[in-house]
Amino acid sequence: MHRVLEKLRQEPTCILTLVAPNWPTKAWFPLLLEMIVETPIVLPDIPDLLSQPDGTLPTSPAVYHLHAWRLSVDSRRRKVYLSGLPTSWPGRTEIPPTLPTTQSDEHTPMPRIWLDYCQFLMDQCKVTRTRRTFDRALRALPITQHHRVWPLYLKFVRTHPLPETAVRVYRRYMKLLPENVEEFIEYLKSIERLDGSAVLLYDVVNDEDFVSKEGKSNHLLWHDLCDLICKNPKKVTSLKVDPIIRSGIKRFTDERGQLWCSLADYHIRSGHFEKARDIYEESIQTVTTVRDFTQVFDAYAQFEESMIGAKMEMTTEMAPSEEDDIDLELRLERFENLMDRRPLLLNSVLLRQNPHNVHEWHKRVKLFEGKPKDIIGTYTEAVQTVDPVLATGKLYTIWVEFAKYYEQHDQIAEARVIFEKGTQVPYVKVDDLACVWCEWTEMEIRHENFDDALKLMQRATAMPGRKVAYHDASEPVQKRVYKSLKVWSMYADLEESFGTFKSTKTVYDRIIDLRIATPQIIINFGLFLEEHNYFEEAFKAYERGISLFRWPNVFDIWNTYLTKFIKRYGGTKLERSRDLFEQCLEGCPAKFAKALFLLYAKLEEDFGLARHAMAVYERATESVLPEEQYEMFNIYIKRAAEIYGVTHTRSIYEKAIEVLPNDNAREMCLRFADLERKLGEIDRARAIYSHCSQLCDPRVTPSFWQIWKEFEIKHGNEDTVREMLRIKRSVQATYNTQVNFMSAQMLAASSSSTGTVSDLAPGSSGMDEMKLLEQRAQSIAVEAQADKIVPKKDILFISGGKTTDEQLEEIAKTANPEEINIDDDDEESDEGPDEVEIEKKSVPTEIFGSLKNPDEDAP
Repeated sequence: MHRVLEKLRQEPTCILTLVAPNWPTKAWFPLLLEMIVETPIVLPDIPDLLSQPDGTLPTSPAVYHLHAWRLSVDSRRRKVYLSGLPTSWPGRTEIPPTLPTTQSDEHTPMPRIWLDYCQFLMDQCKVTRTRRTFDRALRALPITQHHRVWPLYLKFVRTHPLPETAVRVYRRYMKLLPENVEEFIEYLKSIERLDGSAVLLYDVVNDEDFVSKEGKSNHLLWHDLCDLICKNPKKVTSLKVDPIIRSGIKRFTDERGQLWCSLADYHIRSGHFEKARDIYEESIQTVTTVRDFTQVFDAYAQFEESMIGAKMEMTTEMAPSEEDDIDLELRLERFENLMDRRPLLLNSVLLRQNPHNVHEWHKRVKLFEGKPKDIIGTYTEAVQTVDPVLATGKLYTIWVEFAKYYEQHDQIAEARVIFEKGTQVPYVKVDDLACVWCEWTEMEIRHENFDDALKLMQRATAMPGRKVAYHDASEPVQKRVYKSLKVWSMYADLEESFGTFKSTKTVYDRIIDLRIATPQIIINFGLFLEEHNYFEEAFKAYERGISLFRWPNVFDIWNTYLTKFIKRYGGTKLERSRDLFEQCLEGCPAKFAKALFLLYAKLEEDFGLARHAMAVYERATESVLPEEQYEMFNIYIKRAAEIYGVTHTRSIYEKAIEVLPNDNAREMCLRFADLERKLGEIDRARAIYSHCSQLCDPRVTPSFWQIWKEFEIKHGNEDTVREMLRIKRSVQATYNTQVNFMSAQMLAASSSSTGTVSDLAPGSSGMDEMKLLEQRAQSIAVEAQADKIVPKKDILFISGGKTTDEQLEEIAKTANPEEINIDDDDEESDEGPDEVEIEKKSVPTEIFGSLKNPDEDAP
């Protein structure tokens, strides 16, 4: 014993439970008392408390006064223990008075001793003795310390195959800690006591205050219960499965399909196949979502297939009888019927989900094709079910299709009854009721009941007792339909076809008075009057329509009115026509002005004055859209050339060049210059090219400069070509003022040359790029100044004079890298009489082509 205590003193972190006698006279006893950290427990006097390997026991255990000592050399534990002892304790050679040596185990509040003792007995595999020890420990310890004993106790009962004992222990455990019921449920599942497990799980699911320690929600616990009771119908007998699952179906609406399948699976496992089939039929008639329907239907189909397969296997193993064949055919017929019913069942699900879905009702009617009774029943159910306010789709189509179904079967009276009821439905929109009236009228027309059709239109357009606004939602649609344009349009068509002139005109007047007419209605009214040769009445109708509408809606009316008026009167009422055009163009937007101006100009050309037509064209160029101005100027120029001649178009060209944007102005300049060239006005053409050059960047529009160059080569001379090149360089310098382009030019020059950047400006190797840029700009300016031609007396634009040989030689001496050799065909001799020289000027041959000067033919 002494060696054990000495060993313990060398282990400062060790805590030891030592079973030793209360023997104060021994030398090791004071050392034991120095290590006590908890009050010792007196062990009971049990005959088999002590044992030897050989089975012999020297003396009775009562002789030793055995105690369980809790020992440690940890000073903190020792201090805590001593602080709880009374101050009257004399010393360390006695057992503390707080625990008398005669104290029984029923009053020993030391859970650690009990736990170690029970663990010691568990290791010895003494089941009964260990169980009784656990029971004594629970009786001895206060209830606040029972939670320390129960884990070990439960571990003990789970270790040995004693299910009955374990169940009883767990029930006692539930009295103390009912929140750990999930542990008990899992243990019951492990020992195949599923009935008790299901009962406990059912109580847990119905307990709204229960909180799972495993983190399971009530929904998940419910699924566990369903799986348990449905997959083990023969083992779970204490619960009524059908009410439980049906309550779950009402409670968990998003899992109805799965719960219905679980209920059917329960009956299938129980062997109640007909009951399972009834469950499937009930479920597919009650689910409201496509997902649930798909789950139930697939499970139902799989069940029927398995039943057919089982029956076929049974018949192959044994000789099939007539009853077996009939039963098999019945099963096959039932399965085929189920597959055929699927579209209809799915449609029923969608209608249960939204009974106001008009589209699904129409699909349901198509599914009953060939079954008149079912179709009529479906239409009847639809019109009774669908609420006009909640309807998805157009409700009136159900009434119309219902009536048309009777019409297809030649039951016109029944169709009229359906239409009559359809006109009394409180639709949301007036247009829906108007469609019903129109469909009813069309049915009467199809059966050639024209008078009945007109009477229906009269009923539909009848004025109510008091005036009602068309968009007043507080009033029923039956009182507002008299302002429906759809009904009035059909009424007008019917009157034109089957009525009189007077009744038709009355309908159109009524439409205009109600202020529901459209431009098309006005045009139709005018055409109707024109067909009956009421031209002035037609023009009045157009004017009434013009007063009702504004731009741009009034454009079609004006266009028709003006066209018809000109066609009718021509030039006989020219002033009235002009007044109409001026009235039309007064507030006309630029978008619609082109067609009206062209019509106005055509009127002046055909019946009026040419100058008036030109004035109209000129106004048109200012009033149309900017993107239409170019086309308008082309028309103006063409018409002016045809009426007044080509020379009259010069002012038009000049205005066009001034007004149009650069791209169109460039095109106009080229056309203008070409016109002047054809007229022989070379100087004017060159001036036009010079003006247009300011709009043409040589890098962007090289075609213009090529055209001008060809013009100068053909009609100019060396000086004019130089002038053209000078202008080109100046224009290019104007467009090259951007620093970025100049920098790119410098880089291009430096990369093309063989030297360095400093070669561009000698002595400036230390300069920065900005200085180089400035030098380059200055050099470009100097070159442009040097390219300017010094005016001379002998250099003139194309004139009629001749150039002498000396002048040609002097010009030839001038170095010009861009020199153009122009052959002078007019060679003249310097010989002649000494007479006063009179300068002669002749027209250049380039102007007249092959025509020659008669003087040149002289010898």
